[in-house]
Amino acid sequence: MSIPAASSLTDQAGTPGTVLSGAGVVPGIGYAPALRPGERPALPADGVADVPADLREDEASRFSLAAAAVAGRLRERASQATGAASEVLAATAGLASDKAWLKAADKRIRSGMPAGNAAAAATEQFADMFTKLGGLMAERVTDLRDVRDRVLAELAGRPEPGVPQPDHPVVLLADDLAPADTAGLDPALILGIATRLGGPTSHTAIIARQLGIPCVVAVSDLGGVPAGVPVLIDGAAGTVTVEPDPEAAAQRAEEAATAAAAVADWHGPGRTADGRAVAVLANVQDGASAHAAAERPVEGIGLFRTELAFLDRTDEPSVAEQTDMYRAVIDAFPGQKVVIRTLDAGSDKPLKFVDHPDEANPALGVRGVRIAQGDPEILTRQLDAIAAAGATSDPWVMAPMIATAGEAHDFAALCRERGLTPGVMIEVPAAALLADAVLAEVDFVSIGTNDLTQYAMAADRMSSELASLTDPWQPAVLRLIKLVGDAGTRAGKPVGVCGEAAADPLLACVLVGLGVTSLSCAPNAAAAVGARLSGVTLAQCRAAADAVLTTADPRSARAAAEAALQSAV
Repeated sequence: MSIPAASSLTDQAGTPGTVLSGAGVVPGIGYAPALRPGERPALPADGVADVPADLREDEASRFSLAAAAVAGRLRERASQATGAASEVLAATAGLASDKAWLKAADKRIRSGMPAGNAAAAATEQFADMFTKLGGLMAERVTDLRDVRDRVLAELAGRPEPGVPQPDHPVVLLADDLAPADTAGLDPALILGIATRLGGPTSHTAIIARQLGIPCVVAVSDLGGVPAGVPVLIDGAAGTVTVEPDPEAAAQRAEEAATAAAAVADWHGPGRTADGRAVAVLANVQDGASAHAAAERPVEGIGLFRTELAFLDRTDEPSVAEQTDMYRAVIDAFPGQKVVIRTLDAGSDKPLKFVDHPDEANPALGVRGVRIAQGDPEILTRQLDAIAAAGATSDPWVMAPMIATAGEAHDFAALCRERGLTPGVMIEVPAAALLADAVLAEVDFVSIGTNDLTQYAMAADRMSSELASLTDPWQPAVLRLIKLVGDAGTRAGKPVGVCGEAAADPLLACVLVGLGVTSLSCAPNAAAAVGARLSGVTLAQCRAAADAVLTTADPRSARAAAEAALQSAV
């Protein structure tokens, strides 16, 4: 690969060969010149003259039309995308048409503030609110500011801001990327992504994983790397090497391409080199993404996120509406395993038709199965719809945010009344510690590593400052997973992983060694996971698991796993 020359780095970024560290979220190698997004629109200056009273109605209309135009374009892009990209684009479009945000800006305009200033002020009002809420709401601050910038550009009659379309392969470097930017990236030209902000479960990480683009987030020193400089991204190690040795970098890129070709030849089923079956499944969020996943080498669905049918509704979807949605997903994998997660909403993902209490710490609040405490029929109606959709199949159903064996017992009883196979998510550390008691109540468990890591490490999974703590390679998290794996082995019941950790091929081997029997990930990641598993034995996986449990940090855990898997058994 030929990389054009570029000027050397500034002192701030270091010298050629400098290795910057972050959190690796999508494995792979990318080597190309750096590309940076274009400048965002300048925020309006404070202290501008008031809009005359007789022109305020027109100014309010101008703002309303600009916001509607931005929302419309985002919805159009969402309709053309699939999977996670479609989901996050639709959510961003929802921000552009959010009544509370529009009303806050309109109120300012009618008091005399120009439309641009009003949009900026309303955005900061809600950004402060989202930041205080934390969790997924804090993650939406980037999305909201992206909407603001698009509205400002529309008001000024300028093109929408975002990532330029390159005409040659590049590695994209940015402070952060909005969903509308990330969802439109071309993996043939964007060979890698690195951001200064973000976390392992940010929108950038999720969409990069869906697109199969190597990605590193939370690279604190990234700001000093100028555009045009050759960079090498290692998404597995979580590093960005600035102006690496050209021959060595080109060789690594070629080796990665060869490995990618081998991955492309893997078609399943999932099993280790010595024949231990490990089902490789897909995470989906609607019928369209389920049918798209069916084109990948997956053996079913390990996680169907059902909350999309609820979150944007002002009223609860009927049982008939829900039944149609669940049937569309089940029909994509006839006769194969389909695991449906019941509604995971509340707190940081509030339902418009439920009176949620104000909570000081939403991440620890009324979410997931806990919503049924105040409104049990939301859960029972959902289970009725799943039972109707799966009348001729055998869908597995699991509840999120289970913390006690009693909660598992109650949920299992509701499922069995309807002929459904009951399971629960293990994402609260208490459930992992009580795994034997929980598994005595249900037929299977699935570990949600995103939330399990967040709660185990007391670190917001959306915080770039705490990205090292929310790394699923944290030994403390792996010890909790081992507790669950061992309990599943004793009970003779399946233990899955459906968090983002399952998309890491190296970590997948460790998870199998810890007792995990199935892995559910973004469909694009399935082949890489399956191919890696097919090249190692169960004994090697167990040796890698034993090795990581003796380490003290994620980096040494990853190195120990790699060494164990490369050793002869």
